[in-house]
Amino acid sequence: MVGVPTLILLLCAANGVLLSNSYWKPTWPAYKVPVVLPQSTLTLDKPHFDAKPKLEVLSSCGPACHKRSPLPTYEEVKDYLSYETLYANGSRTETEVGIYILSSGSGNGGGTQSRSRTKRQIYGYDSRFSIFGKDFLLNYPFSTSVKLSTGCTGTLVAEKHVLTAAHCIHDGKSYVKGAQKLRVGFLRPKLKDGSKGANITSSMMPEKMKFQWIRVKRTHVPKGWIKGNANDIGMDYDYALLELKKPHKRKFMKIGVSPPARQLPGGRIHFSGYDNDRPGNLVYRFCDVKDETYDLLYQQCDAQPGASGSGVYVRMWKRQQNKWERKIIGIFSGHQWVDLNGSPQDFNVAVRITPLKYAQICYWIKGNYLDCREG
Repeated sequence: MVGVPTLILLLCAANGVLLSNSYWKPTWPAYKVPVVLPQSTLTLDKPHFDAKPKLEVLSSCGPACHKRSPLPTYEEVKDYLSYETLYANGSRTETEVGIYILSSGSGNGGGTQSRSRTKRQIYGYDSRFSIFGKDFLLNYPFSTSVKLSTGCTGTLVAEKHVLTAAHCIHDGKSYVKGAQKLRVGFLRPKLKDGSKGANITSSMMPEKMKFQWIRVKRTHVPKGWIKGNANDIGMDYDYALLELKKPHKRKFMKIGVSPPARQLPGGRIHFSGYDNDRPGNLVYRFCDVKDETYDLLYQQCDAQPGASGSGVYVRMWKRQQNKWERKIIGIFSGHQWVDLNGSPQDFNVAVRITPLKYAQICYWIKGNYLDCREG
C-alpha cells in the first residue's frame, strides 16, 4: 500500500512523548506533531446552502468496525486533510495540503437498529447539570461555550476562533441553510430595567441571560468530512473551525492532542453544550470513556441534539508551566447504535484531536506552523 510506512509515522506522530511514573498528577504528554501546510488553492462555485441543519450525526460503524478499517494511504490522508473555506460573501475555495515530519521517531499512538428517537442520548438517570447565574456562565470554563445560529454548540479556542462539528454547517453534500450568514451567540445577562423597589426575592431567582451575536468571517471544513460522509470515515473528520469578524474578548480554551483514554484523569471527559431540550440553558456533563479508536472516543455522556459541536476537554498538569490546564481534546459529534455480538448498544461519540488534526486546526488559527509544533 502506497505510503503506509510514512503514514504509520504520521498517525503515531507523538514523537518525544514524556511520561513519568514519578508524577502522581495526570500530566499532559509532550507531543511533537507533524506539519500540515497549504500547497494550492482553487476557487469553487458558490454553494447553494440548501441542506437542512443537522443537530446530530448517526452512524452504525462502532469501535470494532473502525478498528477493522484498513489504514489509509499517505495520499488518502492528505486528501482528507485538504479543506474547503467558506467566506461570508458566499464564495468558497478548496485547499490541497502537504504533510511533513520534521523530526524522526514515533510514539504510542456493525449493524443498524431502528429505535425511537425520543430518549436518545440519555442513559438511565439524566446526569446533566444546567448552569445558572452569571457568576458561573460568564466564568471559565463555561464561558468558552457558545451557540451557533444553526442550532449547535461551539467552543472558543482563540481570540477570534470557534471549534465546532462540521455537520453543524455542512451535511457532507452541501452547506446548510444559514451557513452563509452564520453567527455565534455569547450568553450575557439581560440589562436591568433600573426600576426602584425591586422585589428582594428576585435576587434569589436565576438571572435571565440573552445571546449577543457575532458574525462569522470564514469557515474551514476538512474534505474528510465532505468526501467521507457517504462512508464510515466521515465521522472521523466531523470538525470545523469558524473565524469571527471581530475578537470576542473572552478567555478561551486551547486545543491539545488527545491522550489515550487510559491517561485521562479518571478515564473521564467533560463538555458543556446547548441541548435543545433545555432551551437557553448551558448544560454541563462528564462521564467515563467506554472505548476508543485512533480518531474517536466512545462514551455515554447524557446529551441531546444541540450539544453537537461542544468541545470535549480534560484538566491535566502542565509540567512546563507547573500548573493545571484544561485543553480541548475532541469535538462532540453524535450518536451511534452499535451491534456488539448481536446485542445493540448505543454510544455518544467525540472526534479526537489527533496529531495531524491538531497541526491542521492550529495552522488554521495561527497561520504559522512554527507555532504548532507542540501538541
